[in-house]
Amino acid sequence: MIEGLIGGLFNGISIGAVLLIVALGLAIVFGLMGVINLAHGELMMLGAYTTYVVQNGANLIGGVAPEIYILVALPLAFVVAALTGLALERWVIRYLYGRPLETLLATWGVSLILKQFVRSVNWAMVIGLVVFALLFFGGRWLIQKQRVLSPTIATVMGVLSGAIALVAGLIMNQSGSTALSRAWFSARNVDVTAPSWLRGGLSLGTTLQFPYARLFIIVLTVLCLVGVYWFLQGSSWGLRIRSVTQNRTMSACMGIPTERVDALTFALGSGLAGIAGCAVTLLGSVGPNLGSNYIVDAFMVVVVGGVGKLVGSIVAAMVIGIITYLVGSGTLALLLAPYPAMSPVMDLFTFFATTSMAKVMVFALIIAFLQVRPAGMFPQKGRTAEV
Repeated sequence: MIEGLIGGLFNGISIGAVLLIVALGLAIVFGLMGVINLAHGELMMLGAYTTYVVQNGANLIGGVAPEIYILVALPLAFVVAALTGLALERWVIRYLYGRPLETLLATWGVSLILKQFVRSVNWAMVIGLVVFALLFFGGRWLIQKQRVLSPTIATVMGVLSGAIALVAGLIMNQSGSTALSRAWFSARNVDVTAPSWLRGGLSLGTTLQFPYARLFIIVLTVLCLVGVYWFLQGSSWGLRIRSVTQNRTMSACMGIPTERVDALTFALGSGLAGIAGCAVTLLGSVGPNLGSNYIVDAFMVVVVGGVGKLVGSIVAAMVIGIITYLVGSGTLALLLAPYPAMSPVMDLFTFFATTSMAKVMVFALIIAFLQVRPAGMFPQKGRTAEV
């Protein structure tokens, strides 16, 4: 019984670690910036597909590359997701600050675009995007040198560049070349194989086994937490982020570049989503809908813990993960079986002893909890609570 409880607690903590590493970037973007980013799950998906591409490249290289590819994939996943998030903030979110409904709808649209992009991307599409970038940004740079750029000229350039790139992509797709028109990933799931040193598990006793992959995710989550805490509390840009979070107007008056701070914060949160995508590839296959499976749970962790509170996110992720596993696996029902007086409670936990029903119970408990503490476990205090 004790070994079963220890195993259940470990599995619950590992689930909580997965939830936390997914919610960590969201806690920064939603908690510190107040932006409801429904494309956060798709940024995580991009990190997962980056890991898949790095794995394939490592398999082609051979040697020790397949054993260390995960160490290369982690920073690359961060960079890919951070750059995508930076572009999203620069071209979409920046114009919607203070308008939560429009932001929610815009990021939802971006999430759909990213999903379809992953399903459809091929060489023809990539070449078309490169043609658009060269025409639009190259023409913009040339016109800016002549100091004649206006919003009307920029709009015309964008339309013409997009039309030329679209025609070029369609021509290549219809050329009959399989190499150009074949989708890289398509809608099917792809598998990412963990390195040999992350397979198997650490055995304790006769029945206890702690999988190396989940131990790696727990360690990675701790490292991300330490890194984020150091950045926010010990660096000059972290000080600027906290200043803008508390009072944007006063920060701007003190000379802090608030737009640059917004971009950096969004890029950091997006990059953490990419790391989360890299981590969850160790637990299962990768598909276009990967992010949709985690986005609701990630928001749940941030809201229950308290918006803008990293400590609250940690506690909420651990509590939600442990409760979900102990109830869903039937561990609580088994622990109560030797006590006849607890049979009604045991029957209740037995009814919820599946993964889907355990989530139903957790949602019900969260709704009840938020009725008592609507600001979460660790509510904001001071002026930030009044904003």
